Amino acid sequence: MKGTGSLHDLYRKFSDQVKFIKIYIREAHPVDGWWLGKGLPKLLIKFYSPKAVTNITDPTTIEERRAVACDCEQALEYGIKTYVDEIDDRVNEAYAALPTRLYLISIDGRVEYAGGLGPFGFKPAEFGKAINNYINSRT
Repeated sequence: MKGTGSLHDLYRKFSDQVKFIKIYIREAHPVDGWWLGKGLPKLLIKFYSPKAVTNITDPTTIEERRAVACDCEQALEYGIKTYVDEIDDRVNEAYAALPTRLYLISIDGRVEYAGGLGPFGFKPAEFGKAINNYINSRT
């Protein structure tokens, strides 16, 4: 699918047919956890996520998590509204989403597509094909 190399591209192409929801979950690489702020891991972050922030402390309250999610939403510029998983990580645990993952859920609640774990399994073009197939199957 030409022109669907990013989530932003997919959103522009399919947002009138599919509802996009982005859910910010637990911070994958907080400074006070599994931090990737130095050396080779920092180069990997730059290669796979050029706008990733590497100096975040893991939020301990929902207010802190919302603030980090807001910063993330602005940095990534996807244009998709961000929702925030509760501090108990219910969504993250239900969907095995850490550090990042793409899902397509049908109108009746079935998982139509479950992408691999990011960053290597985060494949917007593959996700776009799944969306296209789902839309075509419903017409």
